[in-house]
Amino acid sequence: MNVHKPIAREVRTDWTRDEVAALFDLPFADLMFEAQTVHRAHFDPNAVQLSTLLSIKTGGCPEDCGYCSQSASAETGLKAEKLMDVDAVLAEARAAKDAGSGRFCMGAAWRSPKDRDMPAIVEMVKGVRAMGLETCMTLGMLSADQSRQLAEAGLDYYNHNIDTSPENYANVITTRTFEDRIETLENVRGAGINVCSGGIVGMGETRSDRVGFLHALATLPHHPESVPINALVPVKGTVLGDMLADTPLAKIDEIEFVRTVAVARILMPESMVRLSAGRESMSDSAQALCFMAGANSIFTGDRLLTTPNAGDSKDAALFARLGVHPMELAAPEIATV
Repeated sequence: MNVHKPIAREVRTDWTRDEVAALFDLPFADLMFEAQTVHRAHFDPNAVQLSTLLSIKTGGCPEDCGYCSQSASAETGLKAEKLMDVDAVLAEARAAKDAGSGRFCMGAAWRSPKDRDMPAIVEMVKGVRAMGLETCMTLGMLSADQSRQLAEAGLDYYNHNIDTSPENYANVITTRTFEDRIETLENVRGAGINVCSGGIVGMGETRSDRVGFLHALATLPHHPESVPINALVPVKGTVLGDMLADTPLAKIDEIEFVRTVAVARILMPESMVRLSAGRESMSDSAQALCFMAGANSIFTGDRLLTTPNAGDSKDAALFARLGVHPMELAAPEIATV
């Protein structure tokens, strides 16, 4: 029996940093209650979307993102590969759908796609969407024209993470600016594609940086329809992997991670909050708390691009224990501008 009636919260884009910091500072039980109240006002609290992420072009990226094994500057032994054939990508999408995924995400290790790559990318979007799957791509920075082409192909979401707070950004990446990230999000939004944008925690940042990261997303003119929250997976040979692998900072405290998810849910009540990288090392209890805090999407399968991920059978077992069921796929609404 429900003791508390869920309270619908208005969608705001005028949050202050002090307000965001105050949410982080709430007693844990109070924060979880607020997040669960907001979550129940907008979503089925026991439904979680299953998504699959495929690397359609692996390695050789010229960016120097300190967390990424696909950077050309990382010494991970990862070989640079060419863009996958369209038919091979569609075969992976069919397999993902057969395994229960409702969303298929495609990622390419590029600074930005070249014009010669766009026809194949467009065909991938069209083919995956024709299967009835929700489509998402992450290809690096996009021009306004490239965004338009993807919109015309029917792309549902474009992922471009801001990664961290504006103040901490240069400590993680030097080959592009925080403002470059925002420009791509504006191009995507301007083309009418739903925005998927989040970041990574556990990179040695402070709580103030986590406040700044979520504040930056929650004060965009339109909230991202999709907000991935990743926990750093330290990879040997990457800047952050080598720096943090042997320190306590390499793995963010689970309660602090849950706090981050809960604050994201409160700030952006209508967004899908995606529990992304790092799940393979999280306890079942931490994942359960994340679902209670408002996370309602996970990536399935054994890998996320090039890093390990909790497998389908492990996820199914956890869902059964929690009474959680896969979210039914509904055609996404196209973002308004």
